[in-house]
Amino acid sequence: MGRLIKFLVYLICLCFVGLVAYAYLGPFFGADFSAPEGEIREPVILNVE
Repeated sequence: MGRLIKFLVYLICLCFVGLVAYAYLGPFFGADFSAPEGEIREPVILNVE
């Protein structure tokens, strides 16, 4: 049981390192993390009585 928990901890650490590496190196490989630019307007109807 201890080996399984140790394996899961190693796997979680490896996934975390991979996610951080993707966040830093992603833009070099074509991943675009920027927010879409543009104004969005939607009418809001308030029911005030």
